[in-house]
Amino acid sequence: MKKTLVSLVLLTAFVLSANVGMAATKKTATAKKTTTTTAVSTVYVPANRVDAVGAYILSKNDLPSVTFKVTDTTASNADIATTNVLYLTKTEIGYAGNDNELAAIIADELGAVINSSASKNTAFSNLTSAIAGNIKSTKAQNAALVLNNYSTSSMSTKQAQNADVTGVDLMVKAGYNPLAMIVVLGKMDGSVLETVTGQPSNIKRTMNIYDYVSYNYPTKLKAGYACKEYRNFISYIQPTITKRNSSKSELAKFRKQQAKLKKQRQRDLNTYKATGGTSGWDASYSILKSLMNSTETSTSK
Repeated sequence: MKKTLVSLVLLTAFVLSANVGMAATKKTATAKKTTTTTAVSTVYVPANRVDAVGAYILSKNDLPSVTFKVTDTTASNADIATTNVLYLTKTEIGYAGNDNELAAIIADELGAVINSSASKNTAFSNLTSAIAGNIKSTKAQNAALVLNNYSTSSMSTKQAQNADVTGVDLMVKAGYNPLAMIVVLGKMDGSVLETVTGQPSNIKRTMNIYDYVSYNYPTKLKAGYACKEYRNFISYIQPTITKRNSSKSELAKFRKQQAKLKKQRQRDLNTYKATGGTSGWDASYSILKSLMNSTETSTSK
């Protein structure tokens, strides 16, 4: 009888032990599954964050509200004063790996709008094209078109740099890290010359951003940006920074340029706010667009 009782006790203990083991195994498997699910859900999807990040930048900078739209192809923001829509391409936001980098892309586009770059380029292009269309001489027409292309391209680099630093101001006011803009531009395709000479992509623009941040937001520069791309950028520009800092005249020139740039960017931002998101270039573009459309209509009749 005792043997039977002992056998039953041992059997019960074995069964309980087996059940505990199975429960632990199941719990571990569930934990692994949960961990895997969590890992997948942390993948950053820029398109899902555009509205929130964009609205936050606008709110913190007291800018007029706009609707953000992500498109497959490049769309001009020259009509934003009338459409109230800011277009971003899937390609450009695809370079963002976090909210700071997405904020850099959005702020850059807003910077171009605030500085009226989009309207200015389009208005100038339409004007010179219209002039060329009303000149009978083929040689004069060609000259006007060449002037159009040359002037637009020469303005684009400077305007892009100005849009960048205006974007930096917007980012800082909204609490984002402005150095993220350097990283994003470094990820984007650069010029053929940069590729051939081994320079980082968009080095003129990223260097311009670095200089602007170093002068206007030194604490942001000191805080840095924790990623390999930014560290590589710093290593590349360090000789240039060291050389400039060792020259009193170069350093004085640098400070004067940055002070002037900051003042101009603030003036453009104040004008944009005061006019509710319009500018003289927006008006010029609207007039030219109306004239061009009316000419095309009359020609087709």
